[in-house]
Amino acid sequence: MGSINSRFKVLSLSDAAAVRVKELMVNSDHPEGALRVGVKNGGCAGMSYTMEWAKDIGPNEDVVEEKGVRVVIDPKAVLFLLGTQMDFQTTKLSSGFVFNNPNQTAACGCGESVTIAPANPETAERA
Repeated sequence: MGSINSRFKVLSLSDAAAVRVKELMVNSDHPEGALRVGVKNGGCAGMSYTMEWAKDIGPNEDVVEEKGVRVVIDPKAVLFLLGTQMDFQTTKLSSGFVFNNPNQTAACGCGESVTIAPANPETAERA
C-alpha cells in the first residue's frame, strides 16, 4: 500500500456506492477482486474519472476497504482524489457513480469531464 493511505483519507464510499459496487462485483468475472478508481486526461474540462476491475493490486497502489468493498486507487490519481466521496445516485433520467471531490474546480456541461487541482497533503483532511 502507498504511504499516503496511512495518513490521509484518499476516498470514502457512501452506503449507496458500496451497495452498487457489491452488486457489480457479484456479477463480474472476478467477484473476489476490487474496483480500481483513477483519473485520466481528456474531455472538454480536462480530466475524467476512470473505473475498472482490478485483479491484482500493484505495490504502489493505495487500497481503501470500507463497507465490505475494496477499492484500489491508481497511484497517479491519489492527489486528485484526496478527500473524495464516491456516491451512487439514481434519478428519473439516469443512474451512475458520482464523485464528490473537494479538489474539483469545474465541470463540463455534459457531466463527463472535470477540472481537478491536485490536493496539498499539508492541508488535506487526516483520516
